[in-house]
Amino acid sequence: MIKLKNIIYILLVVAFTFNAFAQVDRSKIPTPAAPRAIKLGEYESFELKNGLKVFVIESHKLPRVSYNLIFDIDPILEGDKIGYLSMVGQMLRRGTETRTKEQIDEETDFMGATLSAGSTDVFASGLSKYNENILKLMTDIIFNPTFPEEELEKIRKQTISELAANKDFPGAISSNLTRSLIYGKDHPYGEIQTEETTNNIVVEDLRAYHKKYFKPNIAYLAIVGDVDLKTTRELIKSYFGSWEKGKIDQPVYDNPVAPEKNSVAIVNRSSSVQSNVSITYPVDFKMASVDRIKARVMNQILGGGSTAKLFANLREDKGYTYGSYSSLSPDELVGEFSAGAEVRNAVTDSSIIEIIYEMNQMKKGEITDEELLLAKNSIAGRFSQSLESPQTVANFALNLARYDLPEDYYETYLQKVQAVTKEDVQIMANKYLKTENAYITVVGKASEIEDQLKQFGELKYYDIYGNEVDPSLSKLPDGLTAEAVFKKYITAIGGQEKIAALKTLKMKMSASVMGQPLEMEGLKMAPNKSILEVKMGGNLMQKQVFDGEKGLTSGMQGQQKVEGKEAEDMAIVSTIVEEIAYLDGEIKSNLASVEVIDDNDAYGVEVTMPSGKKNTRYYDVESGFLLRTTAVLQGPQGEMVLSTDYGEYKEFGGVKFPTIIKQPMNAQMKMDVTVLEILINPELEESIFSIEE
Repeated sequence: MIKLKNIIYILLVVAFTFNAFAQVDRSKIPTPAAPRAIKLGEYESFELKNGLKVFVIESHKLPRVSYNLIFDIDPILEGDKIGYLSMVGQMLRRGTETRTKEQIDEETDFMGATLSAGSTDVFASGLSKYNENILKLMTDIIFNPTFPEEELEKIRKQTISELAANKDFPGAISSNLTRSLIYGKDHPYGEIQTEETTNNIVVEDLRAYHKKYFKPNIAYLAIVGDVDLKTTRELIKSYFGSWEKGKIDQPVYDNPVAPEKNSVAIVNRSSSVQSNVSITYPVDFKMASVDRIKARVMNQILGGGSTAKLFANLREDKGYTYGSYSSLSPDELVGEFSAGAEVRNAVTDSSIIEIIYEMNQMKKGEITDEELLLAKNSIAGRFSQSLESPQTVANFALNLARYDLPEDYYETYLQKVQAVTKEDVQIMANKYLKTENAYITVVGKASEIEDQLKQFGELKYYDIYGNEVDPSLSKLPDGLTAEAVFKKYITAIGGQEKIAALKTLKMKMSASVMGQPLEMEGLKMAPNKSILEVKMGGNLMQKQVFDGEKGLTSGMQGQQKVEGKEAEDMAIVSTIVEEIAYLDGEIKSNLASVEVIDDNDAYGVEVTMPSGKKNTRYYDVESGFLLRTTAVLQGPQGEMVLSTDYGEYKEFGGVKFPTIIKQPMNAQMKMDVTVLEILINPELEESIFSIEE
């Protein structure tokens, strides 16, 4: 048994001395007294013959226990099966040789326990009276997973749905772009998961990974809670002692380096009303770096929160954004720096200028005593709060062992934070802040911002997966008009004659929200009368009616009339085929761009409705079909873009309609609507569209 003096009972004294009779000046930030060293209790550590390293942290305050198993595996390239590593953990608890997924879920729920897994970790916790039962369940999914084929298909379907949503989410697009630039596609951190790579994954990929990498000699097990060392040692030997170790060859990669000069990258998203801006690059910054605490203080001052320089400048002073932040992340392979914000299109270049300005101010040493004190207090507060959890103590033990940190790293953490000076911060800023060797990435509306961006460096264009593209391919053909695009769509779905024959239409649809099924029915009568009903469990949730002149929406929030210009908008969308109304010439339309929608080139036509509201409609260049519509709405944090996708066109009565519609629920989530039936020219009484005064 190895006994180390370092972790359980934490005594943190941050004392302020006040004169009982003196008036407190509340306009100044209190200065803490010099922090004492944290007194850490003992934890016990031992190692099994197979190499499994075990740490036992006794905490008898609550009758609970947790097991955290971590595999020290360097990231690996997934190649043409990107995404399978994330599926490994999900599949571990989807079935074993002795338990089905349902049985695992039932046992976990019965004990009130938690059981989760990833490709490099497994975690279980619950009441200590179920200690051995929890351990049995945990070791079963570690040693005996069966990776059921049907469960993989469920995960695959869910993953593809999430990937589809991310195609239109600026934050996900920005992440793809920055990762591919910083690390490159031949580095595990630079690989981008797509629908194609997800479809390439088979069960054998997961089994092979589990067999190769789930070995005790690269594993650490932290046990925290209401346990005693002697009993725990015997349990661990019993459940993990026969686990066979294996030789693991950790992969080696070339370390990415920052660009020689600033490089500007843009992903065109013509519907965007905001630009997602990032200044980023790789840094040589390891977990055990001697700079780690000083560098954290530096980043806290720059962009670590709402009291930092970036936030104060871009939000409080300029009003460009709702928040601007930075991060400096250590990693055993290669670290990363990033600073950015989501800003209005018109101030994209100004925001970049201000971020670079604040980075340069840090390098010049323009740091106030108040900024330094705020940063130290924030870091000390978070650290102190984290110490309330015994699980944090376990993480400390694991970090000391995995990253070869000094034994007093956590005992003296607050002392080292408080010892950081402005001179230290300036040194860190000059070492880690690179304002001339960065990737400046933007996801936004290229036509409005590309000229602004050229001042920062060579401008290159990329797709949503971080692949460089030729911007000339996104230029509109000479002479093409919005009217021509509308006419091609009308021809593609059946032609004007067939559409003119549509007098009435009845459409039945289905969807689900939070597992609850929805039934929808839409009725239309030429030229522009409509009804849409949404039901859940047979109960009417929402109804929308337009009688040709005015509208009425009703539901759980009451009734609301639609009149004036809003009613004119509703008249357009109530036509059986909207494009017929756009061709009448009363609606302003503009051919705006060529976009890639779900890997298909599409013409973007901006339509201005009678109310002045704008939406963009995207039509497949080849087929002419409508692929997507986007609309700009006013949300609680400013303007946001919502998009609806259309697919799987099928013919009904000589006219083709989309039968799969992905309807937005918010800026990041979509609801899949399936068209079950379309009846052409059914008998409908005109009176059903009437709205009572």
